[in-house]
Order: sequence, then structure tokens, then C-alpha cells
Amino acid sequence: MVRIGLMNLMMHGISVPRIEQMDTLSKRYEEESQYDVIMANPPFKGSIDKGEINPALTLQTTKTELLFIDRIVKSLKTGGRGAVIVPDGVLFGSSKAHKEARKLLTDECELQGVISMPSGVFKPYAGVSTAILIFVKGGVTEKVWFYDMETDGYSLDDKRTKTEANDLPDIVTKWKGRFAQQENDRTSKFFYVTREEIEKNNHDLSINRYKEMVHEEVEYEDPKVILARIEELENEIIAGINELKGL
Repeated sequence: MVRIGLMNLMMHGISVPRIEQMDTLSKRYEEESQYDVIMANPPFKGSIDKGEINPALTLQTTKTELLFIDRIVKSLKTGGRGAVIVPDGVLFGSSKAHKEARKLLTDECELQGVISMPSGVFKPYAGVSTAILIFVKGGVTEKVWFYDMETDGYSLDDKRTKTEANDLPDIVTKWKGRFAQQENDRTSKFFYVTREEIEKNNHDLSINRYKEMVHEEVEYEDPKVILARIEELENEIIAGINELKGL
């Protein structure tokens, strides 16, 4: 992977690329507040031996999907931007560590956006639902922009064939124009949620917690009409049977 990464950087014009292979959760990693931008897709599930965890990480857990959030925040400079993909369990998990990880994003960062992605985006390797968390270290979270992505331009099965439906261009457009967004329709794909409401819900960041579902009213015919139709069908069946008996 390191060699592939080096080749990729060189092909994109970086003549002296620098890539280091290291476990950033371990005690050997010492860099903090070093980076302006961090984009990451950490393993969705995993654990690390408690004795190997870097003492700078404050979350009391061995779950790597939570520890990576702590590490990314600590690795960013103040004002640095982070974008990390997490399994949806991180968004609503009820353990103390889950809540503290989400609180870290809203209290020590400006959590700007949560883009919910459907299960299947990472197939055939993983079928879990995921989300992209976008934040700025050291900012103030006042409200969080949510987007409910339904498709990424490919089928959500193992084949991942290309489709016409694709929310990605719309996400980019709506993200850029989010500050001018006037309406806040909770039944649409995108909307804002205030920090106060998120805090009242134990810092739950799952979109289903806040999105309002629209249920279409189904109208049924009067029971008398349905019964009359059934009787009519029964009479037709009986007439047909009698006709067959007479042959």
C-alpha cells in the first residue's frame, strides 16, 4: 500500500512524496496538532490492546473506530479540517465512549456536516451503513447540516454496476450553498439540526433521529362495496361451476 501511495503521489506531480507507515493509535506515534487537513476512512471495526493505546488519546475504549476520531482531532492544527468515514454505530452508540466521541466533535470542533450513506456503498468488502463527518478543530458548533444520501451512482449490491441515479453532484451543490439555505424541511434529503437539539438527544448524530418521515394516507373502499364485489365474484364462480356440471 505504501508503494502504491508513493506511485500515486508521483503521478500527480509530487516529486518528493512522503508517506510513513505507522499505527497512529500506538504509543510510538507522537505527532499532534500538525496537519491542516485530514481525510480518513479508518477500519469500520476493530480493537487494540489497552496497553498499546497512546496515552494522549482520552477516550476510554479499545474500539478503533472511536479512537481514530480522537486521534484525528488531536492531529489537526487549530482551524484544521477533518473528514472521516465512520460506521453508523458511531453515530448513535449508547456506550459512554460513543457519547464522548460525539461530544468531542461538537464541543472541541465545529461539526459542520453529517452525510449519511446507505449500506452497500463499500460492497463487496463491507455492507454496513456509514456516514461522512466533516468538522473543523477548535470551532464552535451551532448547527449541523445533514444529508440523506440514497445512491452514489452505483448499485448497492456486490456487483456495484453504474446507475443513472447519483446524489453526489447534488451533495456538492447543496454543501456549497448551505449557508444560503433558507428552508429547513425535515422531510427533505438535507436539513439543519441545532446543537441544542443534538445535546438533548445524547449527541445522537444519526439522520433518522431528526428526519421526519412522510406517510402517504391509503384510502380503502367502503366495506359494503368490497363485500358486494366479493358476492358478485362468488355468483360468477357458482354459475361457471354449474355450467361445467351440465356439460
